[in-house]
Amino acid sequence: MKTLVIVTHPSLETSVINKRWVEELQKYPERYTVHELHKVYPDGKIDVQKEQQLIESHSHLVLQFPIYWFNCPPLLKKWLDDVFAYGWAYGSKGGDKLKNRKVALAVSAGIKKEDYREDGRYRYTLAQILAPFETTFLYCDADYRSFFAFYGQEAAPGGNTPDMDLSPPDSALDISARDYLKFIDNL
Repeated sequence: MKTLVIVTHPSLETSVINKRWVEELQKYPERYTVHELHKVYPDGKIDVQKEQQLIESHSHLVLQFPIYWFNCPPLLKKWLDDVFAYGWAYGSKGGDKLKNRKVALAVSAGIKKEDYREDGRYRYTLAQILAPFETTFLYCDADYRSFFAFYGQEAAPGGNTPDMDLSPPDSALDISARDYLKFIDNL
């Protein structure tokens, strides 16, 4: 079965990293379903049953997004709150739809990798910042497989695009896109 990739980026068309990853995923529609939340739900009103059925029809789930203020974009948080409902994702009454499902994250982190260290500029690793996602998946008995990240170079806080990248060289983007697919294929 295919991998469902939930892409949450409010301006994917102006993105560098997330856009490139989506382009690479779309080359292989037999392996990946790319589901862009901002395109499907521009009004933020999520069709929970449709989203749950979409997850159920795929063997793996990947959440792809840029790091936003050391978290995910608001629409992804809403999606998680709405879709991972009691009785479906967790709970004593049939809440097992994520049980043993391989799940992972793919994030573009605009900040330099060395700043994501306990002794770095922001004092937390990316794994620590993403821990609430891991905890959510563990709570739902999913098989959390960690995350794939592309680190950027921050220029000045507040002065960048949502990806906060400064357009890495094409070769770095291409390598990242290929490595991303390898990461997904090895879930």
